[in-house]
Amino acid sequence: MNLCKKNLPIRSKYKEIAEKKCYRVHGHEGSCEEFPYLSDLSKNHPRVANKIKRDATKTTGAAWKSEDAGPNRIDRWVMLQDDEALLKFGLNMRALKPTVVAKLREKAATYNDCMDVAAKLTWLTYQMPDAPECPHEIKIYLESRFGSMTSEAATCIVCKEPLSFSLFENAQRGKAEIETAHANPREHNQENVGFAHRECNIAQGNKTLDEFYDWIAGILERARGQHSV
Repeated sequence: MNLCKKNLPIRSKYKEIAEKKCYRVHGHEGSCEEFPYLSDLSKNHPRVANKIKRDATKTTGAAWKSEDAGPNRIDRWVMLQDDEALLKFGLNMRALKPTVVAKLREKAATYNDCMDVAAKLTWLTYQMPDAPECPHEIKIYLESRFGSMTSEAATCIVCKEPLSFSLFENAQRGKAEIETAHANPREHNQENVGFAHRECNIAQGNKTLDEFYDWIAGILERARGQHSV
């Protein structure tokens, strides 16, 4: 699909290094939009739309502000800058713990990859068995980018069980029951991203899916060996 990609106004303090482009189809009528495929979810399911935007474009950081915890919710592409460049924006990476720096750097991704992830997550969302019906124009847009959409096709990338759209609305103590997950936690792009149950995502941790499955297989093999004795 040929996309518009015209530059959009930026209000962020990182506007010198940030990008913001139109992702409507090239030659479209009307105003440019960064997330055209989220228009219906933004109107009828704003929590879901906001989660997709946030998970696709922002680092996780911490739920509080402190030098020890590190900055919260920064554009992922900002984290591609070196320490000297970030210092100009008030981000002193040298003042943070090495583990915090590593986590922030691990979440870094280009603007283009982040936008591809947002569209891919939307495509997956509309394939959940109890998801709202995808508007025709949005369906054509998403299918032209990622392939045909079928009902009940969205599964947890870890356990492979079907995912319910209702999980977006179910939260316990502010923590959603469905999370954006990665086959390789150190790569944020459309080929590597999907949704997972919160407990599955926690269990996978910092392992790739292949590493996680090997780890589980080893546990099961040892457990069977003990039971057979």
